[in-house]
Amino acid sequence: MLRATLRSFLAHKGRLLLSALAVVLSVAFVAGSLIFSDTVSRTFDRLFASTAADVTVAPKQDLRSPVRTGAVQTVPAALARRVAQVPGVAATQVDATVENVVVVDRRNEPVGPTTGAPTIARNWEVTGRSPVKLTSGHAPHGDGEALLDADTARHKHVRIGDVLTVQAQPGTFRVRVVGIATFTTTNPGAALLFLDTPTAQTKLLGSTSRATSISVDAAAGVTDDQLKQRVAAAVGTGAYDVKTAGEQAKSAAASLGEFLKIIKYVMVGFAGIAVLVGIFLIVNTFSMLIAQRTRELGLLRALGADRRQVRRSVLTEAVLLGVVASTLGLAAGIGLAAGLIRLLGVFGMNLRTTEMVIGWVTPAAAYVVGVGVTFVAAYLPARRAAAVSPMAALVDAEVAGVGRPLRVRAVVGAAVGAAGAAALAGCAAASRTATAASLLGVGVVLTLIATVVAGPLLVRPLIRVLGGAFPAVFGAVGRMSQRNALRNPRRTGATAAALMVGLALVGGMSVASASMTRSFDNQIDKTLGADYIVQNRSFLPFPQEITETVRHTPGAGTVVRQRLAAIAVRLPDGKRVETAASGFDRQLDAVAHITYRAGNTAAALADGHLSMDVDFARRHGVRLGSVLPAEFQGGRRGELTVAALTDQDQAEGFGLQGGLYLGIGTLEKYVPGTEDAAVFVNAAPGTSAGQLRSRLERNLVPYPNVQVRDQADYKKLVHDQIAVLLYLVYALLGLAIVIAVLGVVNTLALSVVERTREIGLLRAIGLGRRQLRRMIRLESVVIAVFGAVLGLGLGLVWGVCIQRVLALQGMTALAIPWGTIVAVVIGSAVVGIVAALLPALRASRMNVLAAIAHE
Repeated sequence: MLRATLRSFLAHKGRLLLSALAVVLSVAFVAGSLIFSDTVSRTFDRLFASTAADVTVAPKQDLRSPVRTGAVQTVPAALARRVAQVPGVAATQVDATVENVVVVDRRNEPVGPTTGAPTIARNWEVTGRSPVKLTSGHAPHGDGEALLDADTARHKHVRIGDVLTVQAQPGTFRVRVVGIATFTTTNPGAALLFLDTPTAQTKLLGSTSRATSISVDAAAGVTDDQLKQRVAAAVGTGAYDVKTAGEQAKSAAASLGEFLKIIKYVMVGFAGIAVLVGIFLIVNTFSMLIAQRTRELGLLRALGADRRQVRRSVLTEAVLLGVVASTLGLAAGIGLAAGLIRLLGVFGMNLRTTEMVIGWVTPAAAYVVGVGVTFVAAYLPARRAAAVSPMAALVDAEVAGVGRPLRVRAVVGAAVGAAGAAALAGCAAASRTATAASLLGVGVVLTLIATVVAGPLLVRPLIRVLGGAFPAVFGAVGRMSQRNALRNPRRTGATAAALMVGLALVGGMSVASASMTRSFDNQIDKTLGADYIVQNRSFLPFPQEITETVRHTPGAGTVVRQRLAAIAVRLPDGKRVETAASGFDRQLDAVAHITYRAGNTAAALADGHLSMDVDFARRHGVRLGSVLPAEFQGGRRGELTVAALTDQDQAEGFGLQGGLYLGIGTLEKYVPGTEDAAVFVNAAPGTSAGQLRSRLERNLVPYPNVQVRDQADYKKLVHDQIAVLLYLVYALLGLAIVIAVLGVVNTLALSVVERTREIGLLRAIGLGRRQLRRMIRLESVVIAVFGAVLGLGLGLVWGVCIQRVLALQGMTALAIPWGTIVAVVIGSAVVGIVAALLPALRASRMNVLAAIAHE
């Protein structure tokens, strides 16, 4: 049996390898994501471990909000002298490091990454932990000199002697590049500008009495933990975070982990799609191969092979296929990881492919996924093979499973579909986001399973409709193509399912993104009343001097600032919610239209007051006049009175969870030094909006990091951000379509072999080569369009339910992108034509007499 299994595997290796491609892709994404994340993690672990001080004293970080306020938290620089007196301290160093700077060259072009990595300015101190070393020029001395890292200097064509302009929170200043520093470790992608310590403290922090942290070196024989205990006892832990090098590295690695998670989730998504679609392809392939080998399997049974041996033979073929596909996928995964590492180089993060990390988990996961998928996919066909009767060897057996009733599928599909529909209905009716999202996930999974299980039941009614015009347009050829698709509903359903999965995904996400876009457009129209918004291109806060430039622009009328701050509020129901609050000037009504359920803007922006979304307030028992304990970044605490309740549907975009906003005066009291996140400006009487824009853009030329946007620009900005999500979905769709095309090619190729004698007879009675190719192409088209109709129908239902979840977050508009749906259906027909090209060509080249004589 083993010898027969190996010969069978090698006899069908071309068809099997076509199916294996789906497994290769899924294993490649799994292995690639593991190798990439392990390599990046290991590299940065070494970087963090080698550059962290033995002990670091930094400002207390109580809130973990991702909001960038622009405020730089500091500790007293004198703390370094105090720490130096602690027993076991060998040396201390004042650190002055900020990431909220913009550096431009003499052409007013940004010097630094434009891909999201920070531009860091810090003090130059040579220690054994420095990630860079001076390779040309000399160290900076005085307030007019600076060093620049070599990678940034090379990419931005900066040389020693060039003058750079630095825009920092205390003000703008100029420096001359006097040296170049080269990374001795991995370049994390940031641009580094170094100043001498007094200059860094003055120009970046506003005073030589401030520091962003204190680095402490341990004396010989003193462990980091011992030193931490002593330093913490000396400075106290109420206002400071005292961490060892290991804790610093762990904290930095956790931040990096959030970045890696995004990449991992994306690649796992690709792997999941490849696995899901690949299962359909493999099931179909093995089912057809077993149907074609009915007589062979029957002969084996007649010669003495029992059911277990036959089943084991088919599963052995599947395991062999899985091992081959997993090996190829692992190799492809290594190449994919190398490509991702090189891609990071484009963004300035220079990792070496020679340091690629391939742990034992990677090949283990690759073979578990690859062999597991093929084994599971082949199990049902293997059971079907074991059921072949020995008598099948003596007759011209019909294709297995063609004539069997679909009653079991109907019952299972109806039951699972009803459960899925109930979950989706519950999602649409839910009033809490978490509940709705959970029901949505359950409903999506169940309805997908139900559609796959019940798909063959829909083949006959739908294909009769979709191919109904074929007989009238293409005559006998059209009628035969339609009947060929109807001949085996199970096969047609499984072939179409591969395409259905991808199109259901794109349908659902297209509806969701279109609804999000329309909702944001409606909210912008309703809430934004300013002529223009001045914002940083990367949404980071900007220095006050930019706001002053806007304020003093000729023709500028009302100017309203927006600032952001991390905040934690203790609510009446006992919950502590960490979110972000927006601070505004009191003229907010002039630039925004906010609908209030209670209170007004004047009350909301008064000192010690805040406004809150009415739905959020209702859920947590907050009423007008409620006094809430609040905690701000930096440890400052206070009590704020709820003076207004807004309709979140209208105020969306002016706050995060809870829709909190308050006056800038209140914000400054608790979080001094915050920078403006945006400036809303109206044209003064007598100045047109167009005139104001041209003047603003002219005055803001020295600040290339900010941009003037009107309502249309703001809408485009939102559309572009949503489009990033769509690009990911389209990439997943592309992968699903590639595998689905392989599935259709495989099905048609095996179908042509299966119908060799039939094709020979058709040719003998006068069917031309061109007519034969057209028949196969039409069959492929109707199967592809069938999959598209199922997928888009399912996706539309998912999309409507996703929109109901979004509506709980204020995005209430529902939009159906009919243009996209029509384009997808047309594209599916094209996919069907492309997939049929090779099988149709092969069929048309058959020798007629040999085909008639085919067994």
